[in-house]
Amino acid sequence: MRLPYYELSSEALNHFRQVKNYLAGSSLDIRLVELIYLRISQINGCAFCLQMHAQSLRKAGETNERIDSLAGWKVSNLYTDKEQAALEWAESVTRIESTYANDDAYKPLQDHFSDQEISDLTFAISLMNALNRLAIGMRQ
Repeated sequence: MRLPYYELSSEALNHFRQVKNYLAGSSLDIRLVELIYLRISQINGCAFCLQMHAQSLRKAGETNERIDSLAGWKVSNLYTDKEQAALEWAESVTRIESTYANDDAYKPLQDHFSDQEISDLTFAISLMNALNRLAIGMRQ
C-alpha cells in the first residue's frame, strides 16, 4: 500500500460511507446496486472491490452464473431490461471520457427508474468510481 488513506483521510472516507449507506436504504434494489459496483470494478480493474462486491452479491442471494457472466452482460440473456439499462448507464458514466454519458445510454433508464432512482443510481456509479480510484491509486 502506498498510503493508508483510510486513516489519513478518515473523515472524507466516512462521508463516502454515508453516501453508500444512503444508497443501501434507497428504493434501488441492493442487488442491482451491487451488480453495478461489481461491473464498474471490473472495468476499472480494482481487485479488492471485485472480491468484495462478488462476495456481497453471493451473500444477497445472487447466483454464481450471473456474477460470472457480468462482464459479458451485453450478450447474455441473464439480465433483465432494467438491469441492462442500469449497466449501460454505469458503463457510460464510468467511461465518460469517451461516451460523455450520451443520451443513448441515459434514455432507457427512464423506462425503468424514477427520476430519484436515476439520480441515486448515478451517485452509486460515481461513488464506486471514486472508491475504485482510491483503492487502485493507493494500491489497496
